[in-house]
Amino acid sequence: MNEILILCEDKYEAQKLSGFIFSKDEKESFISEILNVVGNEIVISLKDKSAHSVLLKDDHQVEAFVDFIQSVIEKEHKVLKLDILENSVKLTKG
Repeated sequence: MNEILILCEDKYEAQKLSGFIFSKDEKESFISEILNVVGNEIVISLKDKSAHSVLLKDDHQVEAFVDFIQSVIEKEHKVLKLDILENSVKLTKG
């Protein structure tokens, strides 16, 4: 298993990101691809073809998140657990 703690700009962004990443009912990520990265902002495409922006704390968090989530997008791993901790999202994949 692999874990990461992603720091978002605020609590709202953390909640938004968690909703895009994981559904306990579906047991899969809604993110289909990373469309763009601009500074601390990630633009993601969801499986329903909609695009959304999420603001992370800084560009280091963006880099860590993109690296972590890529294997989930490529279906090599699945997000097993997600916890929201104030303005951060703790992810576990396996």
